[in-house]
Amino acid sequence: MVKIKEFAVEQWMDLYENDAKHNLAETCCASISLDDLKVLSGQQTDIVNHSQKQVYGAIRGSSALRSNIANLYAMNGCKDISENNVLVTNGAIQANFLALYTNIGPGDHVICHYPTYQQLYSVPESLGAEVSLWKTSAETGWQLDLTELKSLIKPNTKLIILNNPQNPTGAVLCRKFLQGVVDIARSYNIIIHSDEVYRPLFHSLDSSSPESPPSILDFQYEKVISTGSMSKAFSLAGIRLGWIASRDLEIIEACAATRHYTLISVGQIDDNIATHALSSPCVGNLLNRNVQLAKQNLEDLQAFIEEFKGTVSWVKPQAGTTAFVKFIKNGQPVDEVIFCQKLQEKSGVMFVPGSQCFGEGEDFKGFVRIGYVPERQVMVDGLKALREFMYAGYEEIPIIQ
Repeated sequence: MVKIKEFAVEQWMDLYENDAKHNLAETCCASISLDDLKVLSGQQTDIVNHSQKQVYGAIRGSSALRSNIANLYAMNGCKDISENNVLVTNGAIQANFLALYTNIGPGDHVICHYPTYQQLYSVPESLGAEVSLWKTSAETGWQLDLTELKSLIKPNTKLIILNNPQNPTGAVLCRKFLQGVVDIARSYNIIIHSDEVYRPLFHSLDSSSPESPPSILDFQYEKVISTGSMSKAFSLAGIRLGWIASRDLEIIEACAATRHYTLISVGQIDDNIATHALSSPCVGNLLNRNVQLAKQNLEDLQAFIEEFKGTVSWVKPQAGTTAFVKFIKNGQPVDEVIFCQKLQEKSGVMFVPGSQCFGEGEDFKGFVRIGYVPERQVMVDGLKALREFMYAGYEEIPIIQ
């Protein structure tokens, strides 16, 4: 029997989100309806064909959908990626699982960007691989170090795992740094797996940055994998649709062979909706809507953090939908698990505790993950309730000794 660690963040969401009055733990951009999608597309025709027989869809995803996904990479410079480089999956969570299951086994060594979504290191461990965490910290702006990467490589290193933009911090890896990772991987013949589920929601990049950070597919290295989804930047978590993309068609074929055991096809309705959302001009309008919402909500969160300076700190996110925020008292981190529990109990505001859901051992004490791109009113009301708790209930929260 395969042994795998309990998936802490998903367990927390399962336990608390149905009772949250102000859900500031959600990681998707404010969700849209099919009516919203029709408005964004500027079309009057129905998105779903009600007369279509609901047989199995195209096994790898429809040609139209895979072409539209390939176009997402072309928007940022990957002009040579086609539908043949794309495999449609049941969300990014299945995309990650399939790619890891296909490429990792007992005796392999994996290096994983950290902190990150637990799936990216717990699944390789469950498959018998040794995992080294490539750690970042708030003190370094959540940036990785290439010298450390070189020191982590072993003779059996099979995979380097990146998360860009990063969950939970919202940090991004720039082109120069990614080129360094590619150069190292190429010299050791290592596969790079990049979870890019929050692309292309770049809303707060440094003004000195000349371009949005590229996808890992942007680099002329075959042994790369990018995973993505309709859930985060595209506001359509409910259709449960993601993808694997790679320059290496052998990787795509291997993942497709594994996929046969887990999924015949995604639903035709889901395929149709995603195809429509990723078509022009809808995709541009949808991303513009979400970037503007992220900027506006992030300004409000920043105002809260500045109001409670000395008690609350962060490295401001550059992209995505999540911020990793530290709460302290008397110079010490608070017990963020108790903080999250008391906060929701007394004010209805839901956060995710960092050490329990993103940390190994004592990492990230006092940190909470905040999802700051819900509907505008959810953010306004949630921050109002949070302020009230900070003035009336925060003193009850114990610190970590």
